[in-house]
Amino acid sequence: MRTVILGAAESGVGAAILAQKKGHEVFVSDMGRIKEKYKALLNGRYLPWEEGRHTPELILNADEVIKSPGIPENAPLVLQLKAKGIPVISEIEFAARHTNAQMICITGSNGKTTTSSLIYHILRKAGLNVGLAGNIGRSLALQVAEDNHDCYVIEISSFQLDGMFDFRANVAVLLNITPDHLDHYGFCMQNYVDSKMRILRNQTADDTFIYWSGDEHIGRELERHPSPALLCSFADKREEQAVGFPAGDTLCIKAPIPFEMPLAELSLTGKHNLRNAMAAAMAALAAGAPAQAVREGLSDFPGVEHRLEKAGTVNGVHYVNDSKATNVDACYCALDSMQTPVVLIIGGLDKGNDYSQIIPLVREKCRAVVYLGADNAKLHEHFDGLGLPMADTHSMPDCVAACARLAHEGDTVLLSPCCASFDLFRNMEDRGDQFKTLVSGMLPPSR
Repeated sequence: MRTVILGAAESGVGAAILAQKKGHEVFVSDMGRIKEKYKALLNGRYLPWEEGRHTPELILNADEVIKSPGIPENAPLVLQLKAKGIPVISEIEFAARHTNAQMICITGSNGKTTTSSLIYHILRKAGLNVGLAGNIGRSLALQVAEDNHDCYVIEISSFQLDGMFDFRANVAVLLNITPDHLDHYGFCMQNYVDSKMRILRNQTADDTFIYWSGDEHIGRELERHPSPALLCSFADKREEQAVGFPAGDTLCIKAPIPFEMPLAELSLTGKHNLRNAMAAAMAALAAGAPAQAVREGLSDFPGVEHRLEKAGTVNGVHYVNDSKATNVDACYCALDSMQTPVVLIIGGLDKGNDYSQIIPLVREKCRAVVYLGADNAKLHEHFDGLGLPMADTHSMPDCVAACARLAHEGDTVLLSPCCASFDLFRNMEDRGDQFKTLVSGMLPPSR
C-alpha cells in the first residue's frame, strides 16, 4: 500500500513512522521547510521526503493520503486527490486503526489544552499507562508506533475532526462551541458546529459523551442527532439534567460515578476553569480513575503554559501570559477572571472575529488597550470609541514597553490576544515566550 503524508511536522512524521512500521510504501511531502529534528527522524528511518513543493506524480498515485490538519480541505492538491477518489484522512484517524487503547478525546473552542492536560495528570496519578497526544505532546501515531499505552488522552481540533471517519472516542468531551476559525469554514458558524460535533461520530452505548449544558449549540445538535452514548452534562449551577455542578462550596458529580470535593481545594480558579475541572473529573472517572486520584489531581494540577500564566511582577504591575487565547471567547474568560484594572494586549491575525462580545468587559475591566499586530485597523474600529488610553504596536518589545508606560501599580498587564499569532510570530508559543522573556528582563536581579 502506498501512503503519502502531506506535511512533515509532528503529526505527519509520526504517521510516516507508523505507516512504515505497518509495511506501507511511504512518501512525505511538505510545501514548506521541514524542521531539522523531523528531517533527522525521517532520514534515520530511510523515509523518502521532499520539501518546498508537492510533486504531483509522487502524490496522486497514492492509495491513501494522511494530511496535516493545517492544510485546508479546499487546497488544490487535496481537491485533486478527492477528485481521483483517493482517501484523505487525518493522522489520528490512521493511528487509531493500529491500537485497541481506550481513547479519551477532548475538543471545544476553548479549554482543550487545560482539560486534556488535567485528565492526563489525573490518570497518571491513578497509575494508568496513559499517553497524551493530538494537539499536545507527541503525535498519537508516533506513540502507537513506539509505545504501548493502554489509553490515550487526545486533544482534538476541528481541523483534525474533519479528517476522521471511522475513529471512535470511548470518552468524548465537548467543552463549548464558540466562533473560531470561521475563515476556514466559509464564515458559516454551522459548518464549524458540524465539525465539532464529529467527536460523537461512531460512539456506541458503551461510550460516554461529556458536554457543557450551557452551550447554545450542543443541546440543539443532540436533539437533531441523538447519541447512543451515556450523556453526562455539566453546568454552572444545579440543573435538572446536569450530572456535574457546583452546589454551595462543593463540586458535585452524579455520573458516570458519584464524586464530591470542596471547591476550595481546586488548584485552578475562575468560572471557566471550574467547567474544565468538572469535565476532567467526569472524563477521568469514566476512564477508570479512582476518586482519590481525581481529588488529588484536581488539587495539585499546576496549570498550562501560555494559559493565564503568571509571568512576573514588575514595579507592582502583574504580567500574565494568556497567549493561548486565540479567539474572542477565550479573551472573555480571561478578562472575566481579572480582579485588578487591566492593560489588555490584543491583536494578531484576525479569523473573522466579532469583538462585540468583549466590549462591555473591556469597558468595565480595562485601564488601557495595547494593539499588537501587523494590521490593527479592525481593532481601532472596535475599541478606539471606548475612550480608553491606547497604544498601537507591531512588535513584542514595543508592546511590552507601551504596557509598562500605561500600567499603574496594582494593575495587571494581560496578553490575551483574541487572534492567531502568525502575522508577527511563529506560533502562539513564540508570542507567549517573547512576552515572558521581556517581562523577565525587567525583573530585578535575585539576591
